[in-house]
Amino acid sequence: MALPLKTIAALLSTGLILAGCSGESPQAKSCSDAGEQCVRFTLLHTNDHHGRFWKNSKDEYGMAARKTLVDSIRNEVQAQGGHVLLLSGGDINTGVPESDLQDAKPDFMGMNLLEYDAMAVGNHEFDNPLSVLDKQRQWANFPMLAANIYREIDGQWQQYFEPYHLFDVGGLTLAVVGLTTEQTAQIGNPEFIKPLRFTPPQIAMKNTLAQLKVNHQPDLVFALTHMGHYQDGQHGSNTPGDVLLARSLRAGQLDGIIGGHSQNPVCMEAGTNQYADFKPGDTCQPDRQNGTWIMQAHEWGKYVGRADFEYYNGQLHLANYQLISVNYHAGEKPETGVSAIAEDQQMLALLEPYQAQGEAKLNEVISHTLNKLVGDRKVVRNQINPLGMLIASAQSSGAVKADFGIVNGGGIRTSIEKGPIRYRDVLSVQPFANTVTVTEMTGDKLQQYLATVATQTRGSGGFAHFSGIDMTVDCQQKTVAIDSINGQPFKLNKRYSFTLPSFNAAGGNAYPVLHNAVDTGLVDADVLFQYLKQHNPIDPSLPAYSSKVDFIGSSTPLGCDS
Repeated sequence: MALPLKTIAALLSTGLILAGCSGESPQAKSCSDAGEQCVRFTLLHTNDHHGRFWKNSKDEYGMAARKTLVDSIRNEVQAQGGHVLLLSGGDINTGVPESDLQDAKPDFMGMNLLEYDAMAVGNHEFDNPLSVLDKQRQWANFPMLAANIYREIDGQWQQYFEPYHLFDVGGLTLAVVGLTTEQTAQIGNPEFIKPLRFTPPQIAMKNTLAQLKVNHQPDLVFALTHMGHYQDGQHGSNTPGDVLLARSLRAGQLDGIIGGHSQNPVCMEAGTNQYADFKPGDTCQPDRQNGTWIMQAHEWGKYVGRADFEYYNGQLHLANYQLISVNYHAGEKPETGVSAIAEDQQMLALLEPYQAQGEAKLNEVISHTLNKLVGDRKVVRNQINPLGMLIASAQSSGAVKADFGIVNGGGIRTSIEKGPIRYRDVLSVQPFANTVTVTEMTGDKLQQYLATVATQTRGSGGFAHFSGIDMTVDCQQKTVAIDSINGQPFKLNKRYSFTLPSFNAAGGNAYPVLHNAVDTGLVDADVLFQYLKQHNPIDPSLPAYSSKVDFIGSSTPLGCDS
């Protein structure tokens, strides 16, 4: 059996294989020094696409410009004798109505044209019934990877996806292992993931490494993950992500991690575990933990990550790393003389019919807002704000009547700009098609329930927004003191009703399961649609949209840190 290149190079470097009659093998000091013994390859990566197949209103990102950029890099690398793999960190689904209404078909067709080599399975791949996911797998011309997802078939648990895929890059065998956050069991739609099991990624990785060693002996192993990158591994109420995965292994077992899920640009201050204040065009230093490179390219195709590797002397070297903006300026005007990346005409021809079909029903003006309703991820997952309270009010004071409402920040996906509000805005804000549930419980039980819900870590998808309740949350003691509900003094023995998305009522975001929740069958986006039509115009500055929830025992009055 032929030895892998890594093994041969290692033997040469230790002198166990003698070169000529000198008895030694000189060590190359660079890739150029190593000549033909050096293999160059480039990993391109994106993650958390979330339906952004089309450019936005500012002509930023979009798959047509992405194709132009990727094709240019491929041509450059291949002309120099290198090899290219294009990888996705998952979450193709959910976020843009034009995509959602078509089960992300335009996105998968676009990925095929871009010639993706593999993708990690993201938690949002389970926002639809498994029949839709199975259809998407048939559309994809590339493997969807997850070593830690199992489906029960005929009474036995079997891996639902390929656990890994092997690639030949210049004679090197490169194994790519897929991993999905086990928190999908909590944040995925319980109705759709019921027949699935999500095992701990760290255990799945160790088991897969053992299988690879026995069956394939790859030269290099990369993980393609949808688990999240958290600074110095501090993941709060999220499950452990890429940093702790790298630290859980022996140094040298895992060469790199291409990630997704946390939707941040993983660019570090040199020599620290601290994030750099990265902006488009800046130099990006990826994280490195336990000898493993960790990379993530923000979200939505705003950037294409480019990692240029060189392999010689039995070792992997990162020669260059960039996050390349795809016409993305982060709200800033582009510098004078900076040319935009042109859109690929073949991609445009493919996607234009999908875009037109999706736009047809989305432009109806249903209301107006006097000021911007902020739905940015960094806001709605970190503080109670007017948009969250508006949604909670819509669910508890419209077609459904309850004493107060609760909405999870992770279910709010974007902002509504000042001015006209269209149907497309509603679907963009609430794309998951959750139904509204109503639950009743006595005041003493309610205090216990809210002690779990209201103390969710800031930054997590479970961070809660409330309407119609006045209370103080003690983040240290994990308790709440309720002053009033629906304008009336709180009483321990009184029964109260509240609304909650069906996702959370079923235990999503680690909320307690509400076995007595009544599902109204009303879809959240439709409830918000009706509320906005009936409250025209919307004034976010009204007292109804000002939070009456106070947080103590935390570093900030906005919410709990842990």
